[in-house]
Amino acid sequence: LLGVVIVLGMLVDDAVVVVEDIYYRMERGTGPVKAALAAMHSVAAPVVASVATTISAFLPLMLLPGIVGKFMFVIPLVVTVGLLMSLLEAFWILPAHVTSLRRNRTPTDTHTRVGQLHHWRWRFSHGLRLRYTRALLLAMRHRGKALVAVSLVVLLSFGALASPLVRYQFFAFDPIRLFYVNVDMPPDASLAQTLAETERVANVVRQHLQEDDTRSVISTAGAKFTDVEPLYGDSYGQITVSLAPRRGQMRTTDVVVEDMREAIESLPSPARLSFLIVAGGPPAGKPITVKVRSEDYAQLRAATDALKARIARIPGVQDLTDDDVPGSAELVLTLDREAVRRAGLDPASLNRLLRLHVDGEFVAELREDGERLRVRVRRAPAGLDDPLQLLDDPISLPGGGITTLGALVQAETGRGSGIIRHHQLRRSITIEAELDQALNDTVSANQTVREAWEALRGDYPGTDLDFSGELDDINESLGAMPGLFLMGLGLIYLILAAQFRSYFQPLMVLVTVPLALTGVTLGLLVSNLPVSLYTLYGVIALTGIAVNASIVLMDAANSRLRDGQSLVHATVYAARRRVVPIVMTTSTTIAGLFSLAIGLGGKSL
Repeated sequence: LLGVVIVLGMLVDDAVVVVEDIYYRMERGTGPVKAALAAMHSVAAPVVASVATTISAFLPLMLLPGIVGKFMFVIPLVVTVGLLMSLLEAFWILPAHVTSLRRNRTPTDTHTRVGQLHHWRWRFSHGLRLRYTRALLLAMRHRGKALVAVSLVVLLSFGALASPLVRYQFFAFDPIRLFYVNVDMPPDASLAQTLAETERVANVVRQHLQEDDTRSVISTAGAKFTDVEPLYGDSYGQITVSLAPRRGQMRTTDVVVEDMREAIESLPSPARLSFLIVAGGPPAGKPITVKVRSEDYAQLRAATDALKARIARIPGVQDLTDDDVPGSAELVLTLDREAVRRAGLDPASLNRLLRLHVDGEFVAELREDGERLRVRVRRAPAGLDDPLQLLDDPISLPGGGITTLGALVQAETGRGSGIIRHHQLRRSITIEAELDQALNDTVSANQTVREAWEALRGDYPGTDLDFSGELDDINESLGAMPGLFLMGLGLIYLILAAQFRSYFQPLMVLVTVPLALTGVTLGLLVSNLPVSLYTLYGVIALTGIAVNASIVLMDAANSRLRDGQSLVHATVYAARRRVVPIVMTTSTTIAGLFSLAIGLGGKSL
């Protein structure tokens, strides 16, 4: 559907040029059929060339790698098919329809409403041609000043792109009206404790929500939704806040979260509290996503903590987390072989006794009402409040004496690993963080992380970083875009060279591309929108659209040059003759994209 909306304004461009040329000839007394044939002979080549250049700009975008490429692959395909179908209609169906119309009113017949409209259109087009020709002649008389003015505008636009006036947010998606508040309790917390703390935090969340904003607030314990995978465990709590569809002056999702962020994060709590805002568009990692890798877990955890402390000081960093899931408490028992030997036991027998005290052992099977039951013998768990109490359990010795389990083993308490993660065959912990785009951007923040790691690297030998997430997708897509841009320009140049039979004239047409980029810069400044990957995607597509008007203009000038007119006369004639269809085709393209630009029903793309 996005491809259909984009191509909507371009579908009629070729038809506008054809119809305008037919009517131009009919207004000067040519019959409908002869006018249609003459118009087709006159504009067929430039119309085909303009459609081909637009397709040439979109087709390379089908090769864009990464998440953006997969998400947007269908758009150039839809645009290409739509333009080819519109070309078929403009050349074969439209002329027949135009020639069948009877022109019963002349521009001077103003007695009817239709005649008045026709007269207004004629006056408008005539006035447009006249004023544009005067402005063109003025610019041609002062070529140096005009060139300096245009060059200055282009330089200022590129300077604005390099300045802080234009922000960069490569993945700019509209948040969905839903967000989560994560309540991560200590690993030894029970499910009841997690649920109680989650409910307490949820009450604070409700205090910062307005009645017309909220659809529901749901507290859960025992599971947590993340960008990558759901996590399960008694220590996980999460509050799901569903907001009502936005109407009028209702707060956006970002504003709702920011209004409660300080109160939630400053709340005295044994849990670690953070936010997760769900965004639309293709799946993408967090702005800061860094994998810390090492073979030694202790060093890996220490390096992760040190790097997180540095990242927390970066301006704009929010909701800093890592995916290291702590496991349950564990008791590690190591046999004291000398004590076991003195007690007259062997390691196998002691292992069996340990198994009886912890897991138990199957000793028999029986059937009851046709159902097989297995009998397990194990230590009674009642009264075992602390795993260390297991060491006080009595052990019978072969010689008739009694000792305790603690006399035969060495005990250490610790905590196991909940989930062991690896990246490229090495153990890893992933650090993730959101960014306040008003204070920082993805590229700058990740560069700061790299610099922070360079200062820490010497303290953690054998540990390295792997940047992924949003930065991975940005680098993959950005790396391909210059090549795709040049590929599109190359295809456009070949088409124009074949059309004009010249190596120099296509370069004159391609000069319109940097001029069109000034409009992109102005639009970003006026709307205060950041440069995103979709902006660059649109710039590449713009190269094909920007040259269309120049093709029609250049073709008209070449036809006069072939008739023997001077360069100045041919230029003025072409400008006067083609200004109306150029304005019309540009207006239809703008009208087709206008809904996306102003964001009818949401925000702009």
